[in-house]
Amino acid sequence: MSSSNFLRGTLLLTGASFLSKFLGMIYVIPFTNMVDETGMTLYGFAYVPYSIMLSISTIGVPLAVSKFVAKYNAINDYYTSMRMFKVGTFIMLINGIIAFLIMYFGAELIAGWTVDKDNKNITLNEVKHVIQMVSFALLIIPGMAIMRGFFQGNKSMGPTAVSQVIEQIIRIIFLLVTVSVVVVVLQGKISTAIGFAAFSAFVGGIASWVVLAFYWKKRKKYIDAAIASQKYKKKIPISILVKELLRYAGPFVLIGIAIPLYQMIDQFTFIHAMSEIGKRDVADIVYSVFTVQGHKLVIIPVTIATGLSLALIPEITAAYNAKDMQKLKKQINQALQIIMFFVLPAIFGLIILADSIYGSLFNLDNLALTGKVFAWYAPVALTFAFFTVTSSILQGIDRQSFTLISLSAGILTKILLNSLFIQTFEEIGGAVLVTLIATSIAVLLNLWQIKKAIDFQFRKFFKLTFLMIIFTAIMVFGILIVKVTLGMFLDVYHNRVHAIIMMLIGIGVGGTIYLYLGYSSTLFERITGRRIAIIDKLLRR
Repeated sequence: MSSSNFLRGTLLLTGASFLSKFLGMIYVIPFTNMVDETGMTLYGFAYVPYSIMLSISTIGVPLAVSKFVAKYNAINDYYTSMRMFKVGTFIMLINGIIAFLIMYFGAELIAGWTVDKDNKNITLNEVKHVIQMVSFALLIIPGMAIMRGFFQGNKSMGPTAVSQVIEQIIRIIFLLVTVSVVVVVLQGKISTAIGFAAFSAFVGGIASWVVLAFYWKKRKKYIDAAIASQKYKKKIPISILVKELLRYAGPFVLIGIAIPLYQMIDQFTFIHAMSEIGKRDVADIVYSVFTVQGHKLVIIPVTIATGLSLALIPEITAAYNAKDMQKLKKQINQALQIIMFFVLPAIFGLIILADSIYGSLFNLDNLALTGKVFAWYAPVALTFAFFTVTSSILQGIDRQSFTLISLSAGILTKILLNSLFIQTFEEIGGAVLVTLIATSIAVLLNLWQIKKAIDFQFRKFFKLTFLMIIFTAIMVFGILIVKVTLGMFLDVYHNRVHAIIMMLIGIGVGGTIYLYLGYSSTLFERITGRRIAIIDKLLRR
């Protein structure tokens, strides 16, 4: 595959992932306005365990299949690639059924760990119902993910990108229509609406299957022709295929399950801890902000940065296997710098404009509290992004087993400190602070292992990061001037239009300042290795 095609495919997947995350953020706006923070908390209670169960049930097999298929296609062994696809599909179908049964019949147990029996805002039966509704998606999503992995292994990124976007669009349409009918038209219970919202994952999965089946029908004849043209077909025992597949799959599980694990600890401790200190009345609101709405916002810059960084992982792997240490270190440095370049300014922009962003997108109720919690949550974007990328780098340099150690250290920190910090920091969300501490520990351990494994030096990374900090500081100064000036005329706490104006102007000014500084100083070019023609024209270079 040529580098241009590789880049095009990577950008296609990154773009599709970004669009999917963006749509996932946009629908939360009307959704929150219909069901409020309490409804979003109930929704989060279902989706966090679902995300974990999905990661466990797929056990990283879809991405492993992609890697496996690419490997055997490279040596023209299409027969083995197809056999692996069939084996992987069978494993995923069985795992999906088992995961569904565990989640559906274990819903009451999970609900009991989440809320107290005498909880008046969200009852145990409501949590159980929503968890059972979302569990149906486990029947079809794992098998669908395998097909995406197979297409990617065949260097065909279109099916994954298109199916991913269509899945999100259909899911959102079903969710918003059913919730609006239940809440607005029928004046029904919020818990009923949230149940339909959770079931939308199944509907979206069906839509994705239809798209992938269309691509499969179009391309199967070419796959069959490639297999038929293969003269020698070595029949590797299934046990060996499964063993190799699972060896590839292991590291992907840890990366995919990391964020949901931190959220799961919050789910099992936050409400109980807040009740212990007499803050039950605001617990649902705070939990909703950093688990659902806030998370949807901060994950957008994370998606862009990690997408661009992870595009370098195949090159990192190739450089490591070729023992080209100079190129290896250059690629690792580039991957880390991309994260810092995109996420750092985004975090400070979110922090400064937290009140206006949250108020304009969701609602103005309790904005003094929700804006503060959102501002605290924003920095987590950086540690989440760094953990994802450093874990992938460790895989590329054959140190993937260390990810288990770093993730375990972070999770153990979260478990030990969560209740204590929640009760100490009360309303501002001590759970968020613990997540930041825990993920930072995991990231630092990964960076230490990278340094130890290949004698990686961070001097250049720190040098450019210092420049990014200076540019971010200038950007922050510009946003603060906008905020103070407009604050004389706008009331973002009581007028949504004012909040929207503040958000748009603040983001526009901040983004323009940072983009200009990063591009005119050639910082962007030094990090990505390329210039962008449209920005050259805008800046008249």
